[in-house]
Amino acid sequence: MNTLKRVVLIDDDEVNNFVCESIIRNENFAEEVLSFQSAEEALSFLKSSVSQDGENFPDLIFLDINMPGMDGWNFIEEYRSLPEHVTQRCNLFMLSSAVDRKDIMCARSHEEVKEFFSKPLSPEILDFIKEEFLLRV
Repeated sequence: MNTLKRVVLIDDDEVNNFVCESIIRNENFAEEVLSFQSAEEALSFLKSSVSQDGENFPDLIFLDINMPGMDGWNFIEEYRSLPEHVTQRCNLFMLSSAVDRKDIMCARSHEEVKEFFSKPLSPEILDFIKEEFLLRV
């Protein structure tokens, strides 16, 4: 598989973002990894990426559910308002420490969410994503 161009992490936990960045880089999963500690900040970046012809829009997003301010569910609502020509090329995954079955089922019920994964991110999760979502022709 070719390395993805850009992955975005959205999680208020700075340590988790650091660990995820390290794993993604060590696995040569993406050329660039951008971390945002707030969903609002990430949404602002995504909106500016759209205005630049979608060139900087990520190939993949890992989104946490429970964050102060705008949570993962609110983020998805706003994400839906972005142009489909860019969002359809992006794979959105929930990556959360939430273990509530309702959260997992809710995540999987959102059309935009490809899959729900429990923290921590691992090379095995990245391998699963490659096999199930990125190698499809």
